[in-house]
Amino acid sequence: MSAQVENVVIVGTGCAGLTAAIYTGRANLQPLVLEGVLPGGQLTTTSEVENFPGFPEGIDGYQLMQNLRQQAAKFGTRYESGTVTGLDTSAWPYTLKLADREIKAKIVIVATGASPRLTGVPGEKELYGGKGVTTCATCDGAFYRKMEVAVIGGGDSAAEEALFLTRFASKVYLVHRRDSLRASKIMADRATSHEKIQCVWDSVPVAVEGVEQGAVSGLKIKNVKTGAESVLPVKGIFVAIGHVPNTAPFKDAVDTDDQGYFVPVGHSQVKTKTPGVYVAGDCADHHYRQAITAAGMGCQAAIEAERWLAEKGG
Repeated sequence: MSAQVENVVIVGTGCAGLTAAIYTGRANLQPLVLEGVLPGGQLTTTSEVENFPGFPEGIDGYQLMQNLRQQAAKFGTRYESGTVTGLDTSAWPYTLKLADREIKAKIVIVATGASPRLTGVPGEKELYGGKGVTTCATCDGAFYRKMEVAVIGGGDSAAEEALFLTRFASKVYLVHRRDSLRASKIMADRATSHEKIQCVWDSVPVAVEGVEQGAVSGLKIKNVKTGAESVLPVKGIFVAIGHVPNTAPFKDAVDTDDQGYFVPVGHSQVKTKTPGVYVAGDCADHHYRQAITAAGMGCQAAIEAERWLAEKGG
């Protein structure tokens, strides 16, 4: 049986993917959106989003994604569950390979996002997303006004997160397994000299406390040199040990950098080396990683896709 042929297949249902669906849907391209293991993306794990334009009182992350999903459906977007395992671009229309089927597509927009690296310690998963454990200071820092928080990590991202949190928190513990930060000198100097930041050297997280209460009550740490354990009395824990872009199935069609993020071609944020294949959102952006920038890239990818298909005679 021959595989179905779609005008546009969008892989991913975060802000980037659903914005691309809205735009391609309004262009009468009848997009098909493939939902993976986390429909709605990372925002579905965020209890309140205060920095997405148009919502002065903030909006629940899950509700925001539901709104985008319904808006895309209004313009003819269809949804199917499935995890893409590969993309064959040797012949056009291209072939998306899934575990149980293949789908042919004239245009592919990859908006698979990135998964934050977590430490894996007990209590972290249970209290992740609105309960005190988070991976985004920009998203959630304002919820911890005049509270003590901890940042786990030692690179530029950790230093940036810690510095941002000083705007709200009364104290920021910066927990790092070594005795100096891996961050660039300027970022390390800013973090280590800030009066609100206390560096906790040679230490690793052991457990997140507060599971029974349903909210973070502390971070248990261990000194790697002495073996001594202690508890930091924090209400918020910000894990800043990097992200893993969800790009592996598409590496043959789209170039990636040494961290695995997609590398667009030319001056575009969304075009790739393969005509008709576009990227959008956190899978191609490890600098901003915001809902609004992902949505903007989804818009760009959709407009570029529509123009390319029209020129090709769709």
